Amino acid sequence: MSKIYLTEEVKDWLLQGSSWLQYRTRIDLLNQKKDNEIVLEVQHSMMNDSLFQNLINEFQMWPGEALKRHNDAKHLIHKLVFTADLGLTRKDKVIENVAKKILSQQSEEGQFQTLLNVNERYGGSGKDELNWMLCDSPLLLYFLAKVGYANHKQIDEAAAHLASFVRDNGWPCGSSSSYKGFRGPGRKDDPCPYANLVSLRALAQIDKWKDHKVVRQGTDTLLHLWENRKSKKAYLFGMGTDFKKLKAPLIWYDILHVTDVLSQFSWVQKDERFLEMINILKMKFDEKGKCTAESVWRAWKDWDFGQKREPSKWITMLVYRIFNRIE
Repeated sequence: MSKIYLTEEVKDWLLQGSSWLQYRTRIDLLNQKKDNEIVLEVQHSMMNDSLFQNLINEFQMWPGEALKRHNDAKHLIHKLVFTADLGLTRKDKVIENVAKKILSQQSEEGQFQTLLNVNERYGGSGKDELNWMLCDSPLLLYFLAKVGYANHKQIDEAAAHLASFVRDNGWPCGSSSSYKGFRGPGRKDDPCPYANLVSLRALAQIDKWKDHKVVRQGTDTLLHLWENRKSKKAYLFGMGTDFKKLKAPLIWYDILHVTDVLSQFSWVQKDERFLEMINILKMKFDEKGKCTAESVWRAWKDWDFGQKREPSKWITMLVYRIFNRIE
């Protein structure tokens, strides 16, 4: 695979972006240290960015409204994850406060809970209640590990419980034992693509688990699903035209989210199945080496990746970050 170079033109373009974009560009693409004087200045500017402030001000309302659709892009759980991606940590008071709330809401089984509303026909009560499913609890584990709680005892408990679900073909559709007989729209023996994706995303942040057998099973599951995408569609998660569209933030099951997660595992980076997806990403660059959103979340329309009219600095940075990891 030919090497992808970050040109001076694209680098300068990214560094002219918002403070949060500059911050991640300097760390993820230019490999600058977090204690670098310029990086610290940019981080300070990020904390004063009005768009960013409006986002984190919502965290005091956690758990917020009940999660009824796991791809509800406006839900607080996805905003927490995005903020962790930007680089905030428990040193920031607003992050520490919401993290303490999440830690206090850990289930007896080990998973961190979200406010859910599950219909009675699926084993729920039909009311808003704190509970968990494998399509949301790994996101909270990811958030906590990412912001600085990776070595916390409760994190280890949640990670071990999450790992206990893995079968030979990865993570199935799973949920709290209180949801009697619950299963998503798929065959019982099939893995859930999204549960695999978010579980891998979470465990990649914890040194104890990043190279574990269960993680290797999970990565192989995603690669197997890609390899057999034309004949198999587990839990209705296809990997066709919509899957291949660039979209941010990383919320649902699409090529940017999948490759971003898989690129964090060294044994995947030379896998031919993974490189097939990478070659698709290569074709997303325009003649100037920039990328444009091909699909958007309307809840994020005020952000640079929330439009399809012109190249997105954030999506461009995410794509270059994947190439930076594997090269």
